[in-house]
Amino acid sequence: MQTVKMVITGPYSSGKTEFISSISEIDVVKTEREVTTKAEREVKDQTTVAMDFGRITVDDDLVLYLFGTPGQRRFDFMWEILAEGMLGFVVMVDSAKPETFREAKSILETFRAYAPTPYVVAANKQDHPDAWQTDDMRVALRIDEDVKLLPCVAKDKESVKNVLLELLYSILEEMES
Repeated sequence: MQTVKMVITGPYSSGKTEFISSISEIDVVKTEREVTTKAEREVKDQTTVAMDFGRITVDDDLVLYLFGTPGQRRFDFMWEILAEGMLGFVVMVDSAKPETFREAKSILETFRAYAPTPYVVAANKQDHPDAWQTDDMRVALRIDEDVKLLPCVAKDKESVKNVLLELLYSILEEMES
């Protein structure tokens, strides 16, 4: 049996926990705690402090392990630990919050420095009325044309599946070369 470790990363409140929760076949292992600042509470009540973990059995020969990172910089010491052994990663970006784009780009560059593995960018919250189009996000994030920037709705299992399949195809392509 082949196991593939994928890391799901991105800024605070970009949808990482929701992404993993919507597709995992097991109850997601979460390390959430109440947020501590007023600004954070305006966004949500809880935040990931160590990691989220989910699993998907693709078939008899392939299992995906999904590790979600904390989105806040104060927990970034976990990023390198979670990146160890990853075969690819997803950078989640909240399409409706352009003020988080710079942080998303910074996280992308950080993970690229950890390991030269395939990655995709998930333009999450595409169902939001203020969501940016993926073409506009590509320009704003300064992402090369050859990088897969995929529309996503983390609450939607099919949408999540499409993002993970694109990453998996990229990983398998790299393994074959």
